[in-house]
Amino acid sequence: MLRPWQLEIQLDKKSNTALYLQIADAIIYAIKSGKLSSGNALPGSRQLAGLLLVNRNTVIEALDVLIAEGWLITIDRKGTFVADILPEILLDKKRKEPKTVDDSEVKPHLVFDDGLPDSRLAPMTDLARAYREIFNRKSRWQIMGYSTEFGTVDFRKAIAQMLNFKRGMNVSPDQICITRGSQMAMYLAAHCLFSQGDYVMIENPGYKPAWKAFENAGAKLLPVSIDGDGLNLVEVEKYLKTYSTIKAIYVTPHHQFPTTVTMSLKKRLKLIELSNRYGFTIIEDDYDHEFHFGQRPVLPISSYENAQNFIYIGTLSKIVAPALRIGYLVTTPENIRKVGEHRKIIDVQGDNIMEEAVLHLINEGIIKRHLKKTNLIYKSKRDYFESLCNQHLKDKITFSKPEGGLAFWIVPNSKIDVAFVCQQLLSKGIKIINPENFRVTDSISGFRLGYASLTEQQMEDGIIALSEFI
Repeated sequence: MLRPWQLEIQLDKKSNTALYLQIADAIIYAIKSGKLSSGNALPGSRQLAGLLLVNRNTVIEALDVLIAEGWLITIDRKGTFVADILPEILLDKKRKEPKTVDDSEVKPHLVFDDGLPDSRLAPMTDLARAYREIFNRKSRWQIMGYSTEFGTVDFRKAIAQMLNFKRGMNVSPDQICITRGSQMAMYLAAHCLFSQGDYVMIENPGYKPAWKAFENAGAKLLPVSIDGDGLNLVEVEKYLKTYSTIKAIYVTPHHQFPTTVTMSLKKRLKLIELSNRYGFTIIEDDYDHEFHFGQRPVLPISSYENAQNFIYIGTLSKIVAPALRIGYLVTTPENIRKVGEHRKIIDVQGDNIMEEAVLHLINEGIIKRHLKKTNLIYKSKRDYFESLCNQHLKDKITFSKPEGGLAFWIVPNSKIDVAFVCQQLLSKGIKIINPENFRVTDSISGFRLGYASLTEQQMEDGIIALSEFI
């Protein structure tokens, strides 16, 4: 069978246009320019993939598009041919340039999130049962009215007990405000501390939703870089000597977001000393304290006796399920009063019934058993993810096996176009977070890959796909 077409397809792997669309456009151009005529046979998908040095699936995607649009036809056991009747409308009009692939156009089948738990493991049956029991109590009328803006007393007592016994803190229930997730806690902290024109030091790379809360309150951001053992305190001291209105620093010292680095004891003690000397508040976001796979987790900065100015933020959403919006804020008596005033403006009280239901799970030991089970599962997933990185990305990336948390931070050994990598993976139905979302200044080349919500097969498929572009 004659296949007369001389293959002349130039692919631009840095283009925002997906490779399969570039191939499709090149074939259409060949048809329009007369290089290919009706009835001409095309090379097979394997041969075409080999000639273009791309994955065969990419070629198949291009051929599927052309067949669907009417440019090509297939004949069983013979091959793929230029159609006898070509789409006249497209011949008469210039073919529209395909849109850049983005999140709104593609529904990915595999998502590397930023470290979310596996919702399939959530103790929803126990939670639903506890929720129903709250309504069946004779005293249910007592929780159907308004209560305090800080959350139910019994629930705050339980949180205080957990923090004091398991995280080395020394706080009372009166220092705690229960919030609808940690983001509300961040918002309350910002409006408690900042006025227009104040400064807040933040980690770079770091957690952008927190930065938005600070900026909403009028604060200006001062980015601080991250070293192998946490915050660069040399930069912190320079800022403190330069700016007189620095009110706070925001840190994720246990498993730094996004790099997963743990702040060293030496730096923790130095940061407390600087906070006491200059009078700024340490906003400590301990977003995944429970997920630690070593001997024991490092205690929070806020647990040190000499820490005078602190706001400690935690969440139960990752323990149970992300949809459960329960977080908490712990701070000094002076700050908690301000937090309460702002809380009443945006939300008179929290979800009393859900707080009671979660409290029931705590008192029954269900939360404790759930954490014990899920930590074993997540540790196994972490170890498997590490093996995949060593198998498929060896010599291509640098990473440290995280002692806790639900994500890896991997850094390519060679310079790459991170936006291009994200676009190419998305065209394959795989979504990863563009590291540009983690930065204030300077480009970030590392990728934060959450593994906890994925199956082993999904992890392997995602890592193999990523290896093609690094």
